[in-house]
Amino acid sequence: MFSSSVAGVRLTLVASKNKFLLSEISKRAAHKLSTEDIIKREEKYGAHNYHPIPAAICKGEGVHVWDVEGKHYFDFLSAYSAVNQGHCHPKIVDALVQQAKTLPLISRAFYNDVLGEFEELACKMFGYDKMLAMNSGVEAAETACKLARKWAYMVKKVPDNQAKIIFADGNFWGRTLAAISASDDPERYEGFGPFMPGFERIPYNNIGALEKALQDPHVCAFMVEPIQGEAGIYVPDEGYLKKVRELCTKNNVLFIADEIQTGLCRTGKMLACDYENVRPDILILGKALSGGLYPVSAALADDKIMLCIRPGEHGSTYGGNPLAARVGIASLNVLVEEKLADNAAKMGELLRSELRKLPSDIISTVRGKGLLNAIVVTSKFDAWDICLRLKDNGLLAKPTHGDIIRLGPPLVINKEQILECVEIIKKTINSLK
Repeated sequence: MFSSSVAGVRLTLVASKNKFLLSEISKRAAHKLSTEDIIKREEKYGAHNYHPIPAAICKGEGVHVWDVEGKHYFDFLSAYSAVNQGHCHPKIVDALVQQAKTLPLISRAFYNDVLGEFEELACKMFGYDKMLAMNSGVEAAETACKLARKWAYMVKKVPDNQAKIIFADGNFWGRTLAAISASDDPERYEGFGPFMPGFERIPYNNIGALEKALQDPHVCAFMVEPIQGEAGIYVPDEGYLKKVRELCTKNNVLFIADEIQTGLCRTGKMLACDYENVRPDILILGKALSGGLYPVSAALADDKIMLCIRPGEHGSTYGGNPLAARVGIASLNVLVEEKLADNAAKMGELLRSELRKLPSDIISTVRGKGLLNAIVVTSKFDAWDICLRLKDNGLLAKPTHGDIIRLGPPLVINKEQILECVEIIKKTINSLK
């Protein structure tokens, strides 16, 4: 009896404490915090797994974002290509709101009335028999790896547990244990071993190395980014993807194209693979498939590959939910209706032509396709410092690998805005002299 009474008192105290805590948090939420306040709160309560530019963003529209003090910026990161359609695109927002009011989630234990519509649109748009919907990009990439391994054992007849997948040096497709097992970047993998077996790497943009690797009969797939994003916007030689396709076909190996960052109009084509008219065996999509509103990703393949996965062997609680499907449909429609691939191609040409006028003693290289671009900073200067100066001048960008700054605005950007942003970049670079 006594212990029961004590337990009851404790529960009452805990409930009272939680009620007070929620009340205090609500009061603080209603009070407008400064950028400094927001940074301190995240530093105190959040894991330190990112190193953000010190801007606390609270609003976005099109190519623009605003911080909590009301300062305006041009967004030249686009959430790593997730907001190709621009921040808060009204058609995608409306699709999300209407579906959220109707049926956001129902288990894949049942059918729903939206997923099939999404699958049909994606399959017809990209030319595949089947789509498997997931959430994050890394989940779609892991799906591709699972499909490749299952195909290896069922179709290619690779001995059990001996299938190999080849990746390119410099690849980046996420931070799960499988993804970092494919990485050659110590920042990604150090301290997280042991790693996934059956993953091997070869140099990027090296056909000779690929040809040699594919001679191993246990190799079932080669997974590659048509343009390497996180590595620093590395564009391969013309003809590379076509030769990849030929070698994979010749050696009965699946060509997996990771188009999570490069796809969906970012490079000036619907897919970066379209520049060489090659069709991967498995296509991985993510990021802009959501329009930046809700995690949506997918792997697409033909029946001979996709149907190797049977019921119960792969899935996701949220993958293919009605809300995600409706957002995916709207996101794809906006890309096509607003001709964002064409705009990316034109605006990208303009951007690169202007960036090449920057002083070569500060900016050594300008590279990219469409609106997936990078500038390389010479060793005398620091890319992080330049990004901080860009922020102060009203443009948000982020460095990678110390000396590279990615420049990828939403694809809705127009000529006037590009030229305004070029002036910000010129002013920033010239301030270093």
